Parts: sequence; structure tokens; C-alpha cells
Amino acid sequence: MNQMPVQGAQVVSRIAALLRIVGRKPEGSPLVELVRESGLTRPTVHRLLTSLAAEGLLDHDARTGNWVLGPEVLLLGSVASARFPLEDVARPSLRRLAEETGESSFFSIRRGLETVCLLREEGSFPVRSFVLHEGVRFPLGVASAGTAIMAFLPEGEQEQILAHWADHAGRFADVHTQTVVRANLKRTRETGYSVNPGLVLEGSWGMGAAVFDQAGRPAWALSLTGIEPRFRPERQEFLGRLLMEEAHRISLQLGAP
Repeated sequence: MNQMPVQGAQVVSRIAALLRIVGRKPEGSPLVELVRESGLTRPTVHRLLTSLAAEGLLDHDARTGNWVLGPEVLLLGSVASARFPLEDVARPSLRRLAEETGESSFFSIRRGLETVCLLREEGSFPVRSFVLHEGVRFPLGVASAGTAIMAFLPEGEQEQILAHWADHAGRFADVHTQTVVRANLKRTRETGYSVNPGLVLEGSWGMGAAVFDQAGRPAWALSLTGIEPRFRPERQEFLGRLLMEEAHRISLQLGAP
């Protein structure tokens, strides 16, 4: 990427990539992280960040040195939410899940070969896992939401992802080996819900269920996260049933067959 001119459609692609990286965490990202994650040169990244800040899409936090999302993103998101009323549909299910289980609940969307966490509802159990929050992205097949979605994709699409698994999974590939992922996908198809046994962070477990769109494709996922003792085998069936019930409820509201 470093040798290609910064112009035209390529600039749009680079800007989008920087916005995604910054948007992964509420506290934003330092310049060095943006350079490393984007693969661009430091001068190019700084020039793009400065331009985005001038337009209100980013802010530079003088206290931490991090680049964070700006007020213009909030305005754009408010307008977009009217077209995609996902919060109105998903929030009641998240609240029910959090209230009935005590665990934190999440709603994620599929974006290309990733899942992105959109919404969360904190549970009442005092010890929590903080792996997942709004804006966090995982490759499909990684974490409970990504596993739930990938498991119900057509077999051909799954195999295309698995054929380049190390590149696709990136830093998660060492623990999420292809053998482990295939077993997780198989189990998810059989039970209807996914289980992530602390593969992203040791001791932090998760479970998920896919939400389907009007074409019957897995486009979103509900998930629960918490500490390992809260996800013992004897409780998984209970949690899985609740997840599938709420996922089915949302799927019907979104027009799934």
C-alpha cells in the first residue's frame, strides 16, 4: 500500500480503514497503532487523520494522544439509525437476556468477513468479561457471534474462508486453529447455538445464536459473555435456548422466512 499514490478511490478506502480502526475502541487509537494496523506510512496516516479532524469525523485527544471518533460521526449515525432501526428491534431482546441470565448481552452485525458489535446490555452478575463492546470487530468464525453466523453460511462460503484461514483469522489463528473452528462450526449447526470456550481471552466464555435476514441468511447474532464458571455444560443448554428464542424473535421482526 505504501507505494501507491494517495488519490481517488484509494483515498476513500484508506479513510474508511482508518475510521474502522479508530472505531474499534471508545478510547480510540494512537498514531503508532493506526500506522501499524493500516499498513500506510506515518506521513500518509497523519495527513489523512488531520483532514478527517478538520471535517469533524475524528478528534485528537490531547490528554491521551489518541485519535477518537468525532461529532460528525454521531450525526451521521443518528441519521442512519432511522433507516436501520436495529436498536428498536434488538434492544428488548438484549434486556431480556441480561435480566434472565445475569450475563452481559450483545448484538453484532456481519460486515463482509467480520462481525462488528453494535449493541450491548450489561448483566447483573458482578464479575464480568470485558472482551466485547460496541465497535469491536472479529473475523468470522472467531468468538461466539462470528461462529454462530459462519456456521449457517452455505458450505461453499465456509470453505472459501477456511481455505485461507491463517490470513483470515490473523492474530487469532494460533488458538482458533482450523481444526478447532471446524469442530465449533459443526457443533453450532447441531445445537443451534455457538460456544466460545475462552479462545479469545482465557477464562472469558461466550455463546451466540444467529439472526437471519429476509433471504434466510445469517446477518446478525445475539451473544452472551461472562466468566467460565457461568458457562458450565449444565447451564449451556438453558443459555442456548434463551439465545435461540430471542434470535428467532428478532429474525421474524426483520422479515426472515
